[in-house]
Amino acid sequence: MKDKIFEKPITKQFEFDEACASVFDDMLVRSVPFYKDVINLTTDILVKNLHEGDIIYDLGCSTATTLIELQRKFAKPLELIGIDNSIAMIERAKNKAKAYNVNCNFICDDMFNIDFKKSNVFISNYTIQFIRPMNREKLVKKIYDSLKPNGIFIFSEKIISEDKILHKQLIDIYYDFKKSQGYSEYEIAQKREALENVLIPYTLDENILMAKNAGFEHVECIFRWLNFATIICFK
Repeated sequence: MKDKIFEKPITKQFEFDEACASVFDDMLVRSVPFYKDVINLTTDILVKNLHEGDIIYDLGCSTATTLIELQRKFAKPLELIGIDNSIAMIERAKNKAKAYNVNCNFICDDMFNIDFKKSNVFISNYTIQFIRPMNREKLVKKIYDSLKPNGIFIFSEKIISEDKILHKQLIDIYYDFKKSQGYSEYEIAQKREALENVLIPYTLDENILMAKNAGFEHVECIFRWLNFATIICFK
């Protein structure tokens, strides 16, 4: 289904409700530059580091695209666990995984409420940016503590530039990208307003420092396009 959520005047802040979930896959592809490429990059790297039966968590799994793609590429069974606090997203994830014949466990809850298993991989695509800044380091530390030795945490985030002029230029180019995907200036403005104080991005350096402060030994940006980045962390 095509994303037309912001064609009408907004009445509330952005949330991952039924209306959002119903168009989310289309929204991602048209709103996040190189989204499919990032999923391919993430899963390609993980496949090189996985073993049969490894435990993988996807935090903010939405419709389970990443988990499904990961299992599709990895010939042996994995223990895949998707977590999202949106019932609508989890229901779509379940249906999608079933359609692709991929065995996943899904949990609808706040990730802070869950006692993670000792795991091999944590994935978080464009999720941490929605967590209150005061809680982000707690989550990343929880991820670190829940990983087995040599475990991997890979996450993607919208980021900001430390230079205000450059940041404005990057945002302008990003909005041009969204226009090229069929969004009107009105829709772009509506979504920007809905996301105000809901999505709070860090700089790339702040994200890297957050991971290092949690204990990760090696942290590296493996993809960046303007104000979007993917970071890999090794325990």
